[in-house]
Formats: sequence, C-alpha cells, structure tokens
Amino acid sequence: MYSTGACPFCIRAEQLLHARGVAEIEKIRIDLDPGRRNEMVERTTRRTVPQIYIGELHVGGFDDLLAFDRAGKLSPLLAGECV
Repeated sequence: MYSTGACPFCIRAEQLLHARGVAEIEKIRIDLDPGRRNEMVERTTRRTVPQIYIGELHVGGFDDLLAFDRAGKLSPLLAGECV
C-alpha cells in the first residue's frame, strides 16, 4: 500500500484490512521517499494515497477498497480466490 504518515484514508484502509484478517501490510511511504511517489504514479496513474495492491491486483484507493468489501469481494480476494 502506497501511503503517507498523515493520511486519514490510509489509516482507514489499514483498519479495514486488519478487520478482514490481514496481519501485515507492506506500506510504501511516499512522503519519506519521493522517488516512490513517481513509481506509484507510473504504476497506478493516480496521485493520491492510499493506493492499494492485493497481490498483483491494483484495488485503488480507500473508497475502492470499501466498495470491494461492501460488494462481498474483499474477503475472497484476501483468501486468494478469484473475484
């Protein structure tokens, strides 16, 4: 997950993922490493954080993650099932 230290949506995304059983989240802090910000924009074409990947799938930002969860797709995705 691309994130920054002061992003409330990053915190909410992390809370949701923990609530769904994710024990460890790899956070890429683009505020601490500006080069990673360029990487994020190249990979996602988006400039806002968080930008969340589950495996190789780019889920998007917090709103996208929440929509996955509300549609019942997040838990199967986290379990490694196809969505």
